[in-house]
Amino acid sequence: MSEVNLFLRYSFWTKIAATSSRQLFLLGLTTVNQSQKSIHTIVANMAQLFSYTACRQLSQMFLAVIFFHGSEYILAVGIHGKSNVTLKSLLISKNYLLAMVFSLVEYCVEIILFPGLKEHRWVSNLGLAMVIIGEIIRKMAIITAGKSFTHLIRTHASEHHRLITNGVYRVVRHPGYCGFFIWSVGTQIMLCNPVSTIAFALVVWRFFAQRIPYEEYFLRQFFGPQYEEYGRRIPSGVPFVK
Repeated sequence: MSEVNLFLRYSFWTKIAATSSRQLFLLGLTTVNQSQKSIHTIVANMAQLFSYTACRQLSQMFLAVIFFHGSEYILAVGIHGKSNVTLKSLLISKNYLLAMVFSLVEYCVEIILFPGLKEHRWVSNLGLAMVIIGEIIRKMAIITAGKSFTHLIRTHASEHHRLITNGVYRVVRHPGYCGFFIWSVGTQIMLCNPVSTIAFALVVWRFFAQRIPYEEYFLRQFFGPQYEEYGRRIPSGVPFVK
C-alpha cells in the first residue's frame, strides 16, 4: 500500500513538474516574443528620425537658422564696418539656444511617439512660407534703415541716426521685430511642433511688448512730434502691441 501511494505521489508531482515546465517554457517564449516586438517597435520608431519627413524638416530648420544669423552678421559688418560689430550681432544668446534645444527635443520625441503629427505637409509648408516672409521683412528693414539700424537700442542720438519712414517702414514701425516674430514662430510651425509654436509665440511677443515701449521712449526723445505723428499713423508690426 505504501509503494502504491509513493507511486501515485511520484506520478502526481511528475505531472505537476512537467506542467510547470511547459508553462515556464511558454512564458519564456511569450516574454521573448514580447521583447522582440518591443525592440522592433523601438527600432521602427527610431527610424522615423531618419525618414524623408524628418530629414526635410530638420534640414530646412538648420538652413533657416544658419542663414538668418549669418546674414545678420554679414549685413551688420557691411553697414557699420567690422570694427564696429561684435559677435552679439549674431543674435545668439543663452536663452535663445535653450529655446532651440527645447524645440529639437520636442521634435525628436514627437516624431518617435507620434510620427503622424509631423506628416501634415501643408502645416510644415505654411511654416516654411512664414520663415521666408519673416526673413524678407527683417532684411528689408535692415537694408532700408542702413546705419540707423542697430541690434542694440540707442539711448543717445548719433549723427547717423535718423527717423526712417520710407520703404517697409511705411507699413510697420518696427519691421525688424515684425520679421523676427514671424520667422521664429514659423520655424516651429515648419517642424509641426505644437508646444514650441505656442511657447515661441508667447515668449517672443512678451519680449517685444516690453522692448518696443522702451525703445520708443528714446525715439520720442530724439525725434519729438515727428515720431509722435508717425507712431499714431503706423502700427508697430507686432500683434497687440501699440
